[in-house]
Amino acid sequence: MDLGINGRNALITGGSRGLGRQSALSLAREGVNVAICARGRERLDETAAELRDIGIKVAAISADISRPEAADSVFAEAESTLGTIDILVNNVGGSLGTSDLLATSEEDFQAVFDVNLWASVRLMRLAAPGMRERGWGRIVNIASIWGREHGGSAAYMASKASLIAVTKHLALQLAPDGICVNSIAPGSIEFPGGGWERFKNSNSEEDVAEFIKWSLPAGKFGYPEPIGDTVAFLSSENASWIMGACINVDGGQSKSLF
Repeated sequence: MDLGINGRNALITGGSRGLGRQSALSLAREGVNVAICARGRERLDETAAELRDIGIKVAAISADISRPEAADSVFAEAESTLGTIDILVNNVGGSLGTSDLLATSEEDFQAVFDVNLWASVRLMRLAAPGMRERGWGRIVNIASIWGREHGGSAAYMASKASLIAVTKHLALQLAPDGICVNSIAPGSIEFPGGGWERFKNSNSEEDVAEFIKWSLPAGKFGYPEPIGDTVAFLSSENASWIMGACINVDGGQSKSLF
């Protein structure tokens, strides 16, 4: 299927590994030039090399996007290297603190919001004006099924629920301008260096098997490729009538009807 985005330019946060890396690869295979940002230089350069081998233009930007001052410099470098940004994928995320809300410090709560919500909001504010001028744009925010129902820490749940809400709000605001804004809610996705790999390595085989039995209907952890391919589809011409949606990609893990 030709997704109609060959030659477009994308910026992906948290793009050096996991879901961000796979999103970059899926877009690159559609001919999209890609800017990726992440904190670690070594893994960033490795992923950039993979992307260049596909034959696209690549920008590899080392930055901590959770810091308020980072958004402007990251966006400016991406546009300086690639040109105007047509596709924004807000993938960076994380969690701090415990599952006990009463024991989670205000500082940890704020830090989770900084990375899961405010980093995305800052970049959307930077990307949207140019998309409006050109009458075309795609924004895809990587949320979580735990922004839609109970699971994970309170700070993580609240920040991802906020991201889903902001996505819906901005989608309705930008719909007249030819811009599609959507979110994806992954389930438990395993990849090297990710939280679910750490979960498997830090628990007994019996405990992991019990978690899979009761939580994952497909009988296994998810993997990044379906997330990346969903990002590519939502970034495409084919998704021009999908606005404000939150799409679960979770192997049936979530239980909510909505």
